[in-house]
Amino acid sequence: MTTVGNRRSSRLSNRIRRWFFEGIRQSRIGQVQHQSSWWKVGCLTGVDYFSTLGYQPGIAFLAAGFLSPLATLILVLVTLFGALPVYRRVAQESPHGQGSIAMLENLFPGWFGKTVVLLLLGFAATDFIITITLSAADATAHVVENPFFEMLPVWMHDRVGVTLVLISILGAIFLAGFKEAIGIAVLLVIAYLSLNGVVLVTAIKELLAQPDLLADWNSKVFTTYQSPWTMIGISLLLFPKLALGLSGFETGVAVMPLVKGKPGDDPDVPQGRIANTRLLLTSVAVIMSVFLIGSAIVTTTMIPADAFQENGEANGRALAFLAHKLLGHGFGTAYDICTILILWFAGASAMAGLLNLVPRYLPRFGMAPDWASAVRPLVLFFSLIAVVVTVIFRANVDAQAGAYATGVLVLMTSAAAAVTISAWSMKQKRRIAYLLVTIVFVYTSIANMIERPEGLQIASFFIGSILAISLFSRALRSIELRISSVTLDEKARQFIEEAKVHALGEVRLLAHRPGGSSYAHKEAESRDIHSITIPEGDFIFLEVSLSDASDFIDDCLDVNGYEIEGYKVLRCASTAVPNAIAALLLHIRDTTNVVPHAYFGWTEGNPLAYIFKYIFLGEGETAPVAREILREVEHDPKRRPRIHVG
Repeated sequence: MTTVGNRRSSRLSNRIRRWFFEGIRQSRIGQVQHQSSWWKVGCLTGVDYFSTLGYQPGIAFLAAGFLSPLATLILVLVTLFGALPVYRRVAQESPHGQGSIAMLENLFPGWFGKTVVLLLLGFAATDFIITITLSAADATAHVVENPFFEMLPVWMHDRVGVTLVLISILGAIFLAGFKEAIGIAVLLVIAYLSLNGVVLVTAIKELLAQPDLLADWNSKVFTTYQSPWTMIGISLLLFPKLALGLSGFETGVAVMPLVKGKPGDDPDVPQGRIANTRLLLTSVAVIMSVFLIGSAIVTTTMIPADAFQENGEANGRALAFLAHKLLGHGFGTAYDICTILILWFAGASAMAGLLNLVPRYLPRFGMAPDWASAVRPLVLFFSLIAVVVTVIFRANVDAQAGAYATGVLVLMTSAAAAVTISAWSMKQKRRIAYLLVTIVFVYTSIANMIERPEGLQIASFFIGSILAISLFSRALRSIELRISSVTLDEKARQFIEEAKVHALGEVRLLAHRPGGSSYAHKEAESRDIHSITIPEGDFIFLEVSLSDASDFIDDCLDVNGYEIEGYKVLRCASTAVPNAIAALLLHIRDTTNVVPHAYFGWTEGNPLAYIFKYIFLGEGETAPVAREILREVEHDPKRRPRIHVG
């Protein structure tokens, strides 16, 4: 019975393990497990974007006062004629969800480009993680501010506890899968926009029925500012304080792999998916713009100014205040519940963005463990980080707002910069327009950082953590065999077959630095050092040229054969010399059933310097590293290719 029980336990454990790491292979090759119509995925990104209606009108009034409608109009213009064209271009140039980060990586190759990517991933992590924690905390705040709050159970009076429960439920939904998350997002967005539509229509009717409210607002505005140009100038200067209303674009392109394209789409350039994503971005931006303008007008004219202040009834919940006032506490409570749900689920778009963004970079750079290519381990990891952040900030919305704004604005600035550089390199007509948009976002980001320096401090923590973890992971994974396949041309295969037949049944490779000493000198030196007496001409020289050493994975090692001055030479290019040699040796063993030998000279110099050179420059202690890679891959010493150093 014990044996049977152990077998059942083992099978259950294996099923759980397979479920937990499901999708790791698809994630490595850029596939996703589920795709939906563009409007459904738009709802997933919309839970973040649309949920800002819960607090954006209040932010606008606190920043701009009675100029709130004009300041919001400027926000809408920047959205429609700045952010939207930029991200439509980003969707065109990075259709697999890499976003503007991929564009900058392509524009700046090598370690400089990788560093730029890591820095932007730090800001993306700041944006997305804080979106999860801030939205959940704001949802909790709406629970506390509801008139029926006192009737709730005692345990729901603890803000931190309720916020942690909301984050845990969100993580559990993503452990179930993307399909479930998208389904919930669709229901929430439809319900939330419908309720907001009812509130706005009712408020506009009330406003038209009481024209003195508009007249009173108009009088206050012109009494305070007098000149329309003064109003416009002040509104432009106040724009950075309203910039949170731009959130949602980066996740819109990050979740592109979830958007269903057209049958027959080219996998490399899926025009159907690109078109549908651009439709998604445009539709969401236009809908949000209408709601932002409408909400700014009705809240500014119909809510007393003191109600927006801290501890005021409309603070952080202006439309909810109107819902209760105009439609009664029953409807208002329904509105509150829907607002709470969409604020809580706003973290879903951020989680989706992280799950589509991180696996496309860090594992490929060798800067994350292998499990980071699977969805569920990442969900658990990000949920734990969100829990820690919530505890640190005590679920305080205001304490996290600066970091949220910093992450959003830096990512939008990077997108505008990437699009501008791309358009400029192609000498396109719109490059001046993109440059102006970039200047606007640079100004907005700097102004926000000056006003809220804590946002940059929090972002710096995320950036520092990502850099430290990435470099540590790259060092740990440095002895992995990170070449997927090896291909030999006809001449290279001929050399291997001839060696197998003529060189006493052995294949002997002699490592030779490209451009180094002559082949004759190298062979004579190696024969002397290693005391080799096989006939001349039976050595095969192997030269590995370095490609981009900042890359971690080579999809395929292409090996070409050459006859040079009577010597047989194999040449290939790789991101790391020892890995290329190890992969070729294993390929020769597997295709010929002969254990090959590789000969190296001594590496002279500081060992620490060579460790650094290997990790970051792809070369260094070639022989011992190649042997260690082989030892990790092949545990049977009899089948392991031989490494000789002398």
